[in-house]
Amino acid sequence: QVQLVESGGGLVQAGGSLRLACAASGGTFSRYTMGWFRRAPGKEREFAAGITWHSGIIYYADSVKGRFTISRDNAKNTVYLQMNSLKLEDTAVYYCAADRSSRFYPSRLQSEYDYWGQGTQVTVSS
Repeated sequence: QVQLVESGGGLVQAGGSLRLACAASGGTFSRYTMGWFRRAPGKEREFAAGITWHSGIIYYADSVKGRFTISRDNAKNTVYLQMNSLKLEDTAVYYCAADRSSRFYPSRLQSEYDYWGQGTQVTVSS
């Protein structure tokens, strides 16, 4: 059973930065496409960023493009989300997810991810 554990969330002022990490265990992390999703208060969970197993294809939601960077270290079984220039609207619970299929691109659909972490809270204050 694959387990995903997020860390790095917290409280940050607008304009600041945070780096989230998601450590995987129990599976073949190096072969999974990984995604970061987020759920803001009162809203549905949405796609933020995704990366293929070889880091060759990366997708971002328009709302985070140019500010967030997803990366992975397969030797450490970890995927990261570097978040810069944070805005109030980035406040959300951030989840990492793993897609064990051989999809050649990172899906934006939650239903295509097989494993999920418990989430980490990011709060951006003014």
